[in-house]
Amino acid sequence: MSEPPQGSRRTPGNQGGDEGDYHWLYGGDAGQGSGGSRSGAGAGQDPEPTRMLPTMGRPGGRRGQPYEQPAAPRTQSGRGGPGGPRGGVATASPPPSRPPRAPRRRFRLGWLKIALLLWLVFLVAVPLWAWSKVDKVGTDPGGDRPAAQEGTTYLLVGSDSREGLSRKEQLQYGTGKGSGRRTDTIMLLHTGQGPNLLMSIPRDSIVEVPGYGDTKINAAFAYGGPKLLVETIELATGIRIDDYVEIGFGGFVNVVDAVGGIEICPKQAMKDPQANLDVEKGCQEADGTTALGYARSRHTSSLGDIDRARHQREVVSAVGHEAASPWSVINPVRYLRLASAGSDSLRVGKDTSMISTMKFAWAMTRVDGKTGLTCGVPIADLAVHWDQERADRLFELIREDRTADVSKQLCRASGLANQ
Repeated sequence: MSEPPQGSRRTPGNQGGDEGDYHWLYGGDAGQGSGGSRSGAGAGQDPEPTRMLPTMGRPGGRRGQPYEQPAAPRTQSGRGGPGGPRGGVATASPPPSRPPRAPRRRFRLGWLKIALLLWLVFLVAVPLWAWSKVDKVGTDPGGDRPAAQEGTTYLLVGSDSREGLSRKEQLQYGTGKGSGRRTDTIMLLHTGQGPNLLMSIPRDSIVEVPGYGDTKINAAFAYGGPKLLVETIELATGIRIDDYVEIGFGGFVNVVDAVGGIEICPKQAMKDPQANLDVEKGCQEADGTTALGYARSRHTSSLGDIDRARHQREVVSAVGHEAASPWSVINPVRYLRLASAGSDSLRVGKDTSMISTMKFAWAMTRVDGKTGLTCGVPIADLAVHWDQERADRLFELIREDRTADVSKQLCRASGLANQ
């Protein structure tokens, strides 16, 4: 019995002596055996023989374990290697960023806009409410009045009316039980091209009062109220009065307290029981009651009513300075108190509008001697007779809206040429 050809093997399933052709699997000749040859293959050779790749040991591992290629290092861009995952192991993408909180921000901006709108409404509504409480009085005397002039001239009157004051307040302010309405304070405020000018007219000034002859100027108010006072001042000065503002004792105290008090600087200690005043020399804080006494006292100085007029201008300027503080608007409580302070005792001319009154209030913040001029009517003596030559020159500059040309000789605190 002859041996089978080399390369041919018998398998368990080939009991009948048939030989299987597995040479393609083991790398033998494909042309031998009954399987025949593959189409397109050369005789005796498989075109795509299966090749076994040798295994490599893991570095540092056991012998014979297959080597696994390490993953490429991760970079900041999330890709493996410097060029990214080109055929390498894919890396996980970074987690998605948190979406912007636009809805909450829009919600906050919405509330901010509403709050700003309400604040603007408050700023407008408070003055309108206070204005509705202000009394309007007739001030136009009619007849032959000075023609319209450049700039604006306000007449500020501080009345000694006790209207609206309780008995306790009369005692506290030292006003007594006096009846009627007289003028403790008479001032002219001129605004225009030059610096603001605040000029006091002493209430005992001797002038001609139409229908009453030569007498004290405050008698005009007692005889004929605001109309006769306006006529008297226009006749004596030739200055046209454009707007009229009057405030009583109670309103004055309320305004000072509304701004948190003011600073006064008496040049000497002042003790005046008639004005309920007792203060030391030097600059100091004063509340409404003390400021009122300081502005009313005339028995503690040799200049009497002349020095009182100077104190009144000092107090008015200090109130204006405090009222101009940004805190007057930022603080709603202070704003409300300041807007409503004195509205019960404030009177304005029927032709004086709310806008004109607001301009007056703003102008009063610029008469502190640094941004404006403050002086008394030029007088010749303490009697009180005017120094007509100097007075006429000062009145002319006011009529022509030339306050920038007012000299120190014309604008003096006492009104006296030598003081």
